[in-house]
Amino acid sequence: MAKRGKKYQQVAELIDRDMEYTIEEACDLIKKTSIAKFDESVDLDLRLGVDPRHADQMVRGTVSLPNGTGKAVRVLALVNEAKQEEAKEAGADYVGLDDYISEIEAGWADVDIIIATPDVMGKIGRLGRQLGPRGLMPNPKSGTVTMDVADAVKEFKSGKIDFRVDKAGILHISIGKASFDANQLRENLLSFLQTIIKMRPASAKGVYIKSAFLSTTMGPSIPISRSSITSI
Repeated sequence: MAKRGKKYQQVAELIDRDMEYTIEEACDLIKKTSIAKFDESVDLDLRLGVDPRHADQMVRGTVSLPNGTGKAVRVLALVNEAKQEEAKEAGADYVGLDDYISEIEAGWADVDIIIATPDVMGKIGRLGRQLGPRGLMPNPKSGTVTMDVADAVKEFKSGKIDFRVDKAGILHISIGKASFDANQLRENLLSFLQTIIKMRPASAKGVYIKSAFLSTTMGPSIPISRSSITSI
């Protein structure tokens, strides 16, 4: 097992491994565990009591965090010429269609979100092999296939995030940056958790949110009590 550095060990001592923290306590404590010289992301890991192998237990969607993510989101709009000016004015970083399809097929995918209109999905469908594993394939359920291109671009640029449970039943997202104050992190965390609770599949039995941990990119994880989550 790799040996942790002194700074990590020092902040790890702030966390009592014999207890779980409330949402408020975790957001206060996470501010003390940032050890990197860069502005670390604050990440949330949720283990859900679902089996994603069954379509009716897939937890996937979007949420607009009230304070954004603190991250500059690179958006590619794959749209026909009639929608390209709209996408540019809304702030899309890259706008086009056939030219970007060719670049993606050649291996390029230096973006965070791809937005497309329904009429071009016939062309984009063949990109599934390249975009699917990276979570970039446009999908109506995530709000990335829409005729309202301008609204979609603005929402994702301002902090709307797309999430999807992995095959192990785990959700991993960033809810902000270490530079956010504790209240901003708390608001973002509550907004996301409320969304996840509302999305509980009817077919999911037993405990829905099995565990929750908050951590910075380089710091130790902080366990959040399930009672704190179920009471929101």
